[in-house]
Amino acid sequence: MTDAGNLPDEGERLDEGALRVLQRERLRASLRHAYAHVPFYRESFDKAGVHPDDCRDLGDLSRFPFTTKADLRANYPYGMFAVPRDRIRRIHASSGTTGRPTIVGYTDDDLSLWADLVARSLRAAGGRPGDTVHVAYGYGLFTGGLGAHYGAERLGCTVIPASGGMTSRQVRLIQDLEPRIIMVTPSYMLTLLDEFERQGVDPRSTSLRVGVFGAEPWTERMRQEIEERFAIDAVDIYGLSEVIGPGVAQECVETKDGLHIWEDHFYPEIVDPVTGEVLPEGEEGELVFTSLTKEAMPVIRYRTRDLTRLLPGTARVFRRMRKVTGRSDDMVILRGVNLFPTQIEEIVLRTPGVAPHFQLRLTREGRLDALTVRAEARPDATPEDRAAAARAVAAAVKDGIGVSVAVEIVDPESLERSVGKIRRIVDLRES
Repeated sequence: MTDAGNLPDEGERLDEGALRVLQRERLRASLRHAYAHVPFYRESFDKAGVHPDDCRDLGDLSRFPFTTKADLRANYPYGMFAVPRDRIRRIHASSGTTGRPTIVGYTDDDLSLWADLVARSLRAAGGRPGDTVHVAYGYGLFTGGLGAHYGAERLGCTVIPASGGMTSRQVRLIQDLEPRIIMVTPSYMLTLLDEFERQGVDPRSTSLRVGVFGAEPWTERMRQEIEERFAIDAVDIYGLSEVIGPGVAQECVETKDGLHIWEDHFYPEIVDPVTGEVLPEGEEGELVFTSLTKEAMPVIRYRTRDLTRLLPGTARVFRRMRKVTGRSDDMVILRGVNLFPTQIEEIVLRTPGVAPHFQLRLTREGRLDALTVRAEARPDATPEDRAAAARAVAAAVKDGIGVSVAVEIVDPESLERSVGKIRRIVDLRES
């Protein structure tokens, strides 16, 4: 008997022509919904001199104004909601570490859609009904834990709601409960790997076969590191709370060539981060999303600040986005040179004697900015190994990026660990 959980859903079976027709219909409906029910959008559209009826084709979307995180914060807490509050069934929020958090609301239908999309993502990652899924994303206001949880249950999986933290206990749970899939940030997965090895357990001996990693940029070299040390397929999932949470896009396990955006629910654009001009398909720029089916909080041309490019679909009809290479607001300009944490990550991961945990510290020496790369040594690294690694990292940054940096190789497990998104940049210039 055919397992219905293995089959693509109705949206995945669309051909390109039918998909574009559906997108046009849903885009016009979403613009009308936002304009009619969210004062911010009505004022924003009116100021730009556009009306939802002006959107006759997908290309017309570029005439509409952007939405930014600052706009969401300015309308905190409920100003962006498009439905009465008695229809809101759940609220999530960003961390708010740099100011007011961004609040996101969900209706019953939004929550059901979200679960469907995460289930679709898990299936594309290689998950099947009956699998056991270890969810080590944080639960609570952060969308990762609950989004993964309900999506896995929607697919028909058994969920272990481990959340983050208590790393030694997580290792025991993975050994005892034998999950096939783990959903977690890539940086915390590396922390789990270190804990397995600290306990003398071979990570390759576990029941895990698929890792679904998201919530922060990670590189192909980090994928290789995780796959080799854990003997699993490592695939990327993408989402952000302002758009819906995890499940906006997913990498397919059979190709591992970028994330297919679920375009029947989210319309993507790539724009120039400076001018806002829409860029041709294939060019790198800032990712912008418009929601097509959200009820509680539609978003129109939301600037994610994530840098990537759009490419044609392969394993699915939907277009792909390349792995996020960084964020326009995480870019460090050091003495005129643009630098992203992912560039340093590539160098650290290929340097012998260095563990895959690092941090960038920005300071000011006189009138000039300075950058120190602090990377952890592997437990078996000798003092000579550490000195050689520091020289190798400094030389690779100078040769590959074109800027001089200081490098400190610090003791194992001495850098601050995160159970969610790792803090890669510490800016000490003001202090």
